[in-house]
Amino acid sequence: MVELRKRPAPPAAPPPKAKKAATTKAKGKKSDAPKEEKPPASNPAEDPKGGIPEGAGGVSSTAEINTADEAKEVAAKVEALAVKGSSKKGAKGAKAEAPTTGGSIDLEGFGGEVETNDGDKVTLAKLVADSKAGVVLFTYPKASTPGCTTQVCLFRDSYAPLSGTGLSIYGLSTDTSKSNTTFKTKQDLPYSLLCDPKATLIQAIGLKKAPKGTTRGVFVVDKSGKVLVAEAGGPQATVDAVKAVVREMGGDPEDEGIEKAEDRAMAEEGDEAEGKLAADTAAEVADSAEKIDAAS
Repeated sequence: MVELRKRPAPPAAPPPKAKKAATTKAKGKKSDAPKEEKPPASNPAEDPKGGIPEGAGGVSSTAEINTADEAKEVAAKVEALAVKGSSKKGAKGAKAEAPTTGGSIDLEGFGGEVETNDGDKVTLAKLVADSKAGVVLFTYPKASTPGCTTQVCLFRDSYAPLSGTGLSIYGLSTDTSKSNTTFKTKQDLPYSLLCDPKATLIQAIGLKKAPKGTTRGVFVVDKSGKVLVAEAGGPQATVDAVKAVVREMGGDPEDEGIEKAEDRAMAEEGDEAEGKLAADTAAEVADSAEKIDAAS
């Protein structure tokens, strides 16, 4: 007789893993959280600050706004302060326009401080004040180079007539005082050379080359700050521009040795007087000769 045995019961299945708790925000889906609504308009009777943020427009935590008019006044003050701040920022970043021929400049503080080749600190305002009729600034890129040597010598050779109406002439570059002194001495220049290593004055007169360097040119300003010439040009062109100014001022840019226009006028009057005196003397001599002949 066959004995039947019972099969052992299969092992119990493991308990199911616990699911992760649902997150409040599903990936890739917009949050269902309600959007923050804009607070309603303030009622001065309920809100003593009229809805103005803490500290805005000078409103402190102890300040109170009791009426709608007061709230409007503070709001206007906040807006005015915002506009003022914006305009200051814009003005700070704005680039000053270069002066043009026929325009005018405020000499005080214009172009900052520069140095003569002798080491004296000066400003354009001081140079103009010390002049008789105004200042000529001709710019050159680098001392002792061929083009710049030609330019300074042209101004040297025409110095007397160009300064004849009271204009003070200066060369202007970014060179050091040592380089400019050597340049002045070697070329025997009768005028000073100005050193502007930071190009503050060169930039102010509109002759700075971007991103760095100096544009050859000339700038002439009179005692009142009126700009008589402001232009770029080659060595001869810069001299010719000043000659035109001298001519308009009553001088003769080609007349060597005349220091002032009024001296020229006085000299002409003196020549006429001398000529008249010579004629009178000749007439007297002739008259005396006739009398002598008649007596003999």
